[in-house]
Amino acid sequence: MSTGKIAFCFPGQGSLETGMGRDLVETKPEAREVFDIASDASGLDLAKLCFDTPLEEMVETELQQPALVATSLAYLAALRKRDIVPDFVVGHSVGEFAALAAAGAMSVRETIALVRERGLAMAEAARERPGSMAAILGLEDEVVERLCRKILGVWPANYNCPGQIVVSGENEAVDECRERAEEAGARRTVKLNVSGAFHSPLVARAADRLRPAVEKVRFSEPVAPFMSTVTARVESAQRMAPLLVDQLTAPVRFTQAASELIREGTRTFVEVGPGNVLSGLVKRIDRSVKAISVNSLAALEKIEDALSSA
Repeated sequence: MSTGKIAFCFPGQGSLETGMGRDLVETKPEAREVFDIASDASGLDLAKLCFDTPLEEMVETELQQPALVATSLAYLAALRKRDIVPDFVVGHSVGEFAALAAAGAMSVRETIALVRERGLAMAEAARERPGSMAAILGLEDEVVERLCRKILGVWPANYNCPGQIVVSGENEAVDECRERAEEAGARRTVKLNVSGAFHSPLVARAADRLRPAVEKVRFSEPVAPFMSTVTARVESAQRMAPLLVDQLTAPVRFTQAASELIREGTRTFVEVGPGNVLSGLVKRIDRSVKAISVNSLAALEKIEDALSSA
Protein backbone atom coordinates (compact mmCIF):
# COMPACT_ATOMS: atom_id res chain seq x y z
CA MET A 1 0.00 0.00 0.00
CA SER A 2 1.40 3.41 -0.96
CA THR A 3 2.29 5.91 1.73
CA GLY A 4 1.30 8.80 -0.54
CA LYS A 5 3.36 11.89 0.17
CA ILE A 6 5.38 12.15 3.38
CA ALA A 7 5.66 15.27 5.55
CA PHE A 8 8.32 15.64 8.22
CA CYS A 9 6.95 17.66 11.13
CA PHE A 10 9.05 19.19 13.89
CA PRO A 11 7.79 19.79 17.44
CA GLY A 12 7.76 23.04 19.37
CA GLN A 13 8.39 24.05 22.94
CA GLY A 14 7.01 21.66 25.54
CA SER A 15 7.99 18.43 23.76
CA LEU A 16 10.84 17.76 26.18
CA GLU A 17 11.83 14.29 27.35
CA THR A 18 14.31 13.14 29.96
CA GLY A 19 17.62 12.16 28.33
CA MET A 20 16.34 13.13 24.88
CA GLY A 21 18.67 12.08 22.06
CA ARG A 22 21.15 10.25 24.29
CA ASP A 23 20.76 6.77 22.76
CA LEU A 24 20.89 8.25 19.27
CA VAL A 25 24.00 10.34 19.82
CA GLU A 26 25.83 7.44 21.54
CA THR A 27 25.34 5.17 18.51
CA LYS A 28 25.04 7.42 15.44
CA PRO A 29 28.08 9.54 14.47
CA GLU A 30 25.92 11.79 12.29
CA ALA A 31 23.78 12.65 15.32
CA ARG A 32 26.85 13.34 17.46
CA GLU A 33 28.14 15.70 14.75
CA VAL A 34 24.87 17.67 14.90
CA PHE A 35 25.19 18.06 18.68
CA ASP A 36 28.82 19.17 18.35
CA ILE A 37 27.95 21.82 15.76
CA ALA A 38 24.87 22.92 17.70
CA SER A 39 26.79 23.26 20.97
CA ASP A 40 29.43 25.39 19.27
CA ALA A 41 26.80 27.57 17.55
CA SER A 42 24.77 28.13 20.73
CA GLY A 43 27.56 28.37 23.28
CA LEU A 44 25.78 25.70 25.33
CA ASP A 45 26.79 22.16 26.25
CA LEU A 46 23.71 20.69 24.57
CA ALA A 47 24.68 17.08 25.25
CA LYS A 48 24.80 17.77 28.98
CA LEU A 49 21.62 19.84 28.77
CA CYS A 50 19.63 17.19 26.89
CA PHE A 51 21.03 14.05 28.49
CA ASP A 52 21.66 14.95 32.13
CA THR A 53 19.54 17.97 33.07
CA PRO A 54 16.23 17.41 34.94
CA LEU A 55 13.24 18.57 32.91
CA GLU A 56 12.23 21.11 35.55
CA GLU A 57 15.55 22.89 34.97
CA MET A 58 14.95 23.05 31.22
CA VAL A 59 11.72 25.03 31.25
CA GLU A 60 13.64 28.25 30.54
CA THR A 61 12.84 29.29 26.99
CA GLU A 62 16.43 30.24 26.13
CA LEU A 63 17.65 26.74 27.05
CA GLN A 64 14.73 24.66 25.90
CA GLN A 65 14.57 25.93 22.33
CA PRO A 66 18.14 25.13 21.19
CA ALA A 67 18.04 21.81 23.06
CA LEU A 68 14.80 20.80 21.37
CA VAL A 69 15.84 21.84 17.87
CA ALA A 70 19.28 20.22 18.17
CA THR A 71 17.62 16.94 19.14
CA SER A 72 15.23 17.15 16.20
CA LEU A 73 18.11 17.84 13.82
CA ALA A 74 20.06 14.87 15.21
CA TYR A 75 17.11 12.58 14.38
CA LEU A 76 16.87 14.26 10.98
CA ALA A 77 20.53 13.47 10.28
CA ALA A 78 19.92 9.81 11.15
CA LEU A 79 16.90 9.69 8.81
CA ARG A 80 18.95 11.21 6.00
CA LYS A 81 21.62 8.56 6.56
CA ARG A 82 18.89 6.01 5.78
CA ASP A 83 17.93 7.97 2.63
CA ILE A 84 14.50 8.80 4.04
CA VAL A 85 13.50 12.23 2.77
CA PRO A 86 10.23 14.18 2.95
CA ASP A 87 7.94 15.53 0.27
CA PHE A 88 7.06 18.43 2.60
CA VAL A 89 8.31 19.90 5.88
CA VAL A 90 6.34 21.72 8.59
CA GLY A 91 7.15 22.85 12.12
CA HIS A 92 5.22 23.98 15.19
CA SER A 93 6.53 27.35 16.46
CA VAL A 94 10.30 26.95 17.03
CA GLY A 95 9.98 23.67 15.10
CA GLU A 96 9.79 25.79 11.93
CA PHE A 97 13.52 26.43 12.26
CA ALA A 98 14.21 22.68 12.25
CA ALA A 99 11.83 22.33 9.29
CA LEU A 100 13.80 24.92 7.30
CA ALA A 101 17.04 23.06 8.06
CA ALA A 102 15.35 19.84 6.90
CA ALA A 103 14.39 21.61 3.67
CA GLY A 104 18.00 22.63 3.09
CA ALA A 105 17.14 26.33 3.42
CA MET A 106 19.85 26.88 6.06
CA SER A 107 22.61 24.93 7.76
CA VAL A 108 22.57 23.31 11.21
CA ARG A 109 24.94 26.01 12.47
CA GLU A 110 22.77 28.85 11.15
CA THR A 111 19.62 27.20 12.49
CA ILE A 112 20.88 26.74 16.04
CA ALA A 113 22.44 30.20 16.18
CA LEU A 114 19.08 31.73 15.22
CA VAL A 115 17.17 29.52 17.66
CA ARG A 116 19.51 30.53 20.49
CA GLU A 117 18.95 34.22 19.68
CA ARG A 118 15.20 33.61 19.40
CA GLY A 119 15.08 31.97 22.83
CA LEU A 120 17.03 34.81 24.44
CA ALA A 121 14.85 37.41 22.72
CA MET A 122 11.62 35.72 23.82
CA ALA A 123 12.83 35.32 27.41
CA GLU A 124 13.79 39.00 27.56
CA ALA A 125 10.46 40.11 26.08
CA ALA A 126 8.56 37.92 28.55
CA ARG A 127 10.39 39.52 31.47
CA GLU A 128 9.59 43.00 30.17
CA ARG A 129 5.89 42.30 29.51
CA PRO A 130 4.75 39.34 31.62
CA GLY A 131 1.92 37.19 30.39
CA SER A 132 0.69 33.62 30.13
CA MET A 133 -0.93 31.06 27.83
CA ALA A 134 -3.78 28.59 28.25
CA ALA A 135 -5.26 25.76 26.20
CA ILE A 136 -9.01 25.84 25.58
CA LEU A 137 -10.38 22.36 24.93
CA GLY A 138 -13.72 21.44 23.44
CA LEU A 139 -14.82 24.68 21.76
CA GLU A 140 -14.99 25.62 18.09
CA ASP A 141 -12.17 27.92 16.99
CA GLU A 142 -14.70 30.61 16.08
CA VAL A 143 -16.10 30.64 19.62
CA VAL A 144 -12.64 31.16 21.13
CA GLU A 145 -11.87 33.85 18.55
CA ARG A 146 -15.05 35.73 19.54
CA LEU A 147 -14.09 35.52 23.21
CA CYS A 148 -10.66 36.96 22.42
CA ARG A 149 -12.20 39.84 20.50
CA LYS A 150 -14.37 40.70 23.53
CA ILE A 151 -11.55 40.59 26.10
CA LEU A 152 -8.81 43.21 25.96
CA GLY A 153 -5.30 41.76 26.11
CA VAL A 154 -5.75 38.15 24.94
CA TRP A 155 -5.32 36.59 21.48
CA PRO A 156 -5.54 33.17 19.76
CA ALA A 157 -1.97 31.80 19.75
CA ASN A 158 -1.98 28.15 18.59
CA TYR A 159 -4.54 26.42 16.39
CA ASN A 160 -3.44 22.89 17.32
CA CYS A 161 -6.33 20.72 16.11
CA PRO A 162 -10.13 20.95 15.99
CA GLY A 163 -11.35 21.63 19.52
CA GLN A 164 -7.92 22.64 20.84
CA ILE A 165 -6.80 26.24 20.65
CA VAL A 166 -4.27 28.03 22.85
CA VAL A 167 -4.75 31.66 23.88
CA SER A 168 -2.00 34.05 24.93
CA GLY A 169 -1.91 37.43 26.62
CA GLU A 170 -1.91 39.38 29.85
CA ASN A 171 -2.38 37.21 32.93
CA GLU A 172 -5.76 38.63 33.99
CA ALA A 173 -7.07 38.55 30.42
CA VAL A 174 -6.05 34.89 29.98
CA ASP A 175 -7.75 34.00 33.28
CA GLU A 176 -10.91 35.79 32.17
CA CYS A 177 -10.83 34.01 28.82
CA ARG A 178 -10.56 30.64 30.58
CA GLU A 179 -13.52 31.50 32.78
CA ARG A 180 -15.68 32.64 29.88
CA ALA A 181 -14.67 29.61 27.80
CA GLU A 182 -15.83 27.28 30.56
CA GLU A 183 -19.11 29.20 30.76
CA ALA A 184 -19.44 28.77 26.97
CA GLY A 185 -19.12 24.98 27.31
CA ALA A 186 -15.40 24.26 27.06
CA ARG A 187 -14.58 20.73 28.24
CA ARG A 188 -11.73 22.21 30.25
CA THR A 189 -9.02 24.86 30.17
CA VAL A 190 -5.37 24.35 31.07
CA LYS A 191 -2.80 27.00 32.03
CA LEU A 192 0.45 26.22 30.21
CA ASN A 193 3.81 26.04 31.94
CA VAL A 194 5.48 28.76 29.88
CA SER A 195 7.28 31.93 30.88
CA GLY A 196 5.46 34.43 28.66
CA ALA A 197 2.64 35.35 26.31
CA PHE A 198 4.23 33.91 23.19
CA HIS A 199 2.66 34.30 19.73
CA SER A 200 0.97 37.52 20.83
CA PRO A 201 1.67 41.26 20.46
CA LEU A 202 3.07 41.26 24.01
CA VAL A 203 6.37 39.80 22.71
CA ALA A 204 6.80 42.26 19.84
CA ARG A 205 10.14 43.33 21.32
CA ALA A 206 11.41 39.78 20.71
CA ALA A 207 10.60 40.14 17.01
CA ASP A 208 12.50 43.44 16.89
CA ARG A 209 15.55 41.81 18.50
CA LEU A 210 15.46 38.71 16.27
CA ARG A 211 15.01 40.57 12.97
CA PRO A 212 18.67 41.63 12.41
CA ALA A 213 19.94 38.08 13.04
CA VAL A 214 17.39 36.55 10.67
CA GLU A 215 18.09 39.10 7.95
CA LYS A 216 21.80 38.14 7.92
CA VAL A 217 20.97 34.59 6.80
CA ARG A 218 20.92 33.85 3.07
CA PHE A 219 18.18 31.26 2.78
CA SER A 220 18.47 28.66 0.02
CA GLU A 221 15.43 27.60 -1.97
CA PRO A 222 13.92 24.58 -0.14
CA VAL A 223 14.59 21.15 -1.65
CA ALA A 224 11.38 19.98 0.05
CA PRO A 225 8.46 22.41 0.06
CA PHE A 226 8.18 24.35 3.36
CA MET A 227 4.63 24.65 4.69
CA SER A 228 4.45 27.77 6.86
CA THR A 229 2.29 27.67 9.97
CA VAL A 230 2.05 31.47 9.84
CA THR A 231 0.31 31.50 6.45
CA ALA A 232 -0.68 27.80 6.04
CA ARG A 233 0.86 27.96 2.56
CA VAL A 234 4.01 26.64 0.93
CA GLU A 235 6.51 29.50 1.01
CA SER A 236 9.69 30.32 -0.92
CA ALA A 237 13.15 31.32 0.31
CA GLN A 238 12.53 35.04 -0.14
CA ARG A 239 9.64 34.85 2.35
CA MET A 240 11.51 33.01 5.09
CA ALA A 241 13.17 35.90 6.90
CA PRO A 242 9.98 37.96 7.38
CA LEU A 243 7.97 34.84 8.30
CA LEU A 244 10.44 33.78 11.02
CA VAL A 245 10.11 37.25 12.54
CA ASP A 246 6.32 37.39 12.12
CA GLN A 247 5.83 33.98 13.74
CA LEU A 248 6.89 35.33 17.15
CA THR A 249 3.74 37.44 17.39
CA ALA A 250 1.46 35.58 14.93
CA PRO A 251 -0.64 32.55 15.84
CA VAL A 252 0.62 29.06 14.95
CA ARG A 253 -1.86 27.73 12.39
CA PHE A 254 -0.92 24.06 12.68
CA THR A 255 -4.49 22.83 12.07
CA GLN A 256 -4.71 24.78 8.83
CA ALA A 257 -1.17 23.87 7.69
CA ALA A 258 -1.63 20.14 8.31
CA SER A 259 -5.03 20.23 6.59
CA GLU A 260 -3.45 21.89 3.56
CA LEU A 261 -0.72 19.22 3.44
CA ILE A 262 -3.39 16.52 3.48
CA ARG A 263 -5.15 18.27 0.57
CA GLU A 264 -1.77 18.24 -1.23
CA GLY A 265 -1.68 14.44 -0.96
CA THR A 266 0.22 13.88 2.29
CA ARG A 267 -0.80 10.55 3.82
CA THR A 268 2.07 10.06 6.28
CA PHE A 269 3.35 12.52 8.88
CA VAL A 270 6.71 11.69 10.46
CA GLU A 271 7.27 13.63 13.67
CA VAL A 272 11.03 14.15 13.96
CA GLY A 273 12.21 14.87 17.50
CA PRO A 274 11.23 14.47 21.14
CA GLY A 275 7.72 13.52 22.25
CA ASN A 276 4.69 12.69 20.15
CA VAL A 277 2.57 15.83 20.51
CA LEU A 278 2.28 16.57 16.79
CA SER A 279 1.48 12.94 15.93
CA GLY A 280 -1.49 13.15 18.27
CA LEU A 281 -2.64 16.46 16.80
CA VAL A 282 -2.40 15.16 13.24
CA LYS A 283 -4.61 12.18 14.08
CA ARG A 284 -7.20 14.55 15.57
CA ILE A 285 -7.10 16.63 12.40
CA ASP A 286 -7.62 13.59 10.13
CA ARG A 287 -7.87 10.06 11.51
CA SER A 288 -7.25 8.53 8.07
CA VAL A 289 -3.60 9.63 7.85
CA LYS A 290 -0.61 7.79 9.30
CA ALA A 291 1.37 9.52 12.07
CA ILE A 292 4.80 8.16 13.06
CA SER A 293 6.97 9.49 15.90
CA VAL A 294 10.74 9.20 15.47
CA ASN A 295 11.70 10.08 19.04
CA SER A 296 14.06 7.24 20.05
CA LEU A 297 16.72 4.95 18.62
CA ALA A 298 14.20 2.10 18.67
CA ALA A 299 11.69 4.15 16.65
CA LEU A 300 14.40 5.09 14.16
CA GLU A 301 15.37 1.45 13.67
CA LYS A 302 11.75 0.60 12.84
CA ILE A 303 11.10 3.53 10.51
CA GLU A 304 11.30 1.57 7.24
CA ASP A 305 8.77 -0.97 8.52
CA ALA A 306 6.52 1.80 9.79
CA LEU A 307 6.59 3.55 6.42
CA SER A 308 6.03 0.36 4.43
CA SER A 309 2.94 -0.45 6.49
CA ALA A 310 1.48 3.02 6.07
